[in-house]
Amino acid sequence: MVFHVKINGVNTKKQNVMSSVFFQRWFVILVLSNIILLIQAQTHVPAPEYKFEIGGMTGGSFYMGDANKTTLFKQMNPGLGVVFRYNTNFRIAFKADLAWARVSGSTVGLDNVFPDNAQASFNRNLFELGGQFEFNFFPYSDQFAYLNTKRFTPYMLVGLGVTVASDGGNTFISPNIPMGAGIKYKIKNRINVGGEFTFRKLFRDDLEVTNDSNRILDNPYGIGGSVLKNKDWYSLLMFSVTYEFGFRNCHCNNALIF
Repeated sequence: MVFHVKINGVNTKKQNVMSSVFFQRWFVILVLSNIILLIQAQTHVPAPEYKFEIGGMTGGSFYMGDANKTTLFKQMNPGLGVVFRYNTNFRIAFKADLAWARVSGSTVGLDNVFPDNAQASFNRNLFELGGQFEFNFFPYSDQFAYLNTKRFTPYMLVGLGVTVASDGGNTFISPNIPMGAGIKYKIKNRINVGGEFTFRKLFRDDLEVTNDSNRILDNPYGIGGSVLKNKDWYSLLMFSVTYEFGFRNCHCNNALIF
């Protein structure tokens, strides 16, 4: 009996030692795991958000007026420019652009007949400086998924600008009202691509007049006009690439959402 009791005592001690070692090992594993997770949480922070964008744009332009009343994209010409954008939040942005575009038109082949069967054509270089207000339909960002942000969004815009053209000695200056829509896509942090189509309403009817040969295009029918009636237009179809800069300071989870 004495021998049997000693053996049971030894087995009990061994079991206690093995249990202690087992729990110590698991404790060490848990501590190390939490340290690793903490380090990963500190190192895998979201990329910073930026307030400003700058970049270039290129595409095409066309004119609508007395030499082209209704046909979109007729006689497309090249256009290019630079763009600066201030993103106030995920939904609202303010954009400034400086652009060059070429427009042209001709009365040849038109259904309407001009007085004395006159025919005329023109080519003109435009320079534009303007600003626009943009509204994103989706909250636009590649960060902050918990705010349901999207790296792609359509948007609409409206603004105000000035258009200047000087060809053939005739200088043309007019305010313009841009209005249109576009899309943006953030291909990676700080890099955005986009496309937009806009109409530019002018407040004069002689954009086509570069010399005496096409002066007939300045209100050829003598119809009275107004600020909103019987004026020329031109449109831009532009594609852009922009680069973000300027850190955005965010002090709470809702600071960037609109």
